[in-house]
Amino acid sequence: MIKRLGACVALAVLIGSVTAVSRAQQPPQPVATFSILGFDPATGEVGGAVQSRVFSVGNGVLWGEAEVGMVATQAIVDVSYGPKGLALLKKGLAPDAIVKSIWEADPDPGLGSTPWPKAGRQFAVMDAKGNYAAFTGEKATPWAGHKGGKFCTAQGNILAGDAVVTGMVEAFEKTTGHLSQRLMAALEAGQVAGGDKRGMQSAAMLIVKKNGGVWLNNDVVLRLQVDESAEPIKELRRLVDYNYERRFKPR
Repeated sequence: MIKRLGACVALAVLIGSVTAVSRAQQPPQPVATFSILGFDPATGEVGGAVQSRVFSVGNGVLWGEAEVGMVATQAIVDVSYGPKGLALLKKGLAPDAIVKSIWEADPDPGLGSTPWPKAGRQFAVMDAKGNYAAFTGEKATPWAGHKGGKFCTAQGNILAGDAVVTGMVEAFEKTTGHLSQRLMAALEAGQVAGGDKRGMQSAAMLIVKKNGGVWLNNDVVLRLQVDESAEPIKELRRLVDYNYERRFKPR
């Protein structure tokens, strides 16, 4: 009886070890998002907004710096694309040259011991004047793609279809008011068009402008994150409208 029990325990340990190895060899699930970068020539503000079926999507996707620009890095994410993009913008490189430089220089190291291929990455770069470029790798999980408009670029993966990014661009271009309202309208339009095929969980928005914040030497006009919610876009809308009423609504 003791021998049988020992054999069962050993077998369970072996199965657990094999399962753990198998799981370790499997690539992590890609971080799917749909996002938009936008520029307002009237105010000089540049910003971005994002939504995804992943926890705390704002923690790594959007990168911005006043008088420099914005970067969104998503899909099979390499977060370093964000600071690298801003650094190259500071050096005066054009967005399309930055996209090419960062992707070609990516050593494609994987994520630990698992594949994390650069052919699945997606990112967009916008400078402080609204010029932009975007990239969608051929291995980004479908539907994946991007679309540009006037002072905006929308991109996403694991989406219901190209109507998502098309609707985002159209909403941004047609909406008036503060940049936050235009970015918010774009997210809402993307969700109406089907959004992330897996559903919703988190959303975020970042807008920057030199000394555009509410305190001294603050370049952050707006930084909002909804990290976990059944209706993250609805909650982000509430926060955006609250801020708009306090700071930007015409009196």
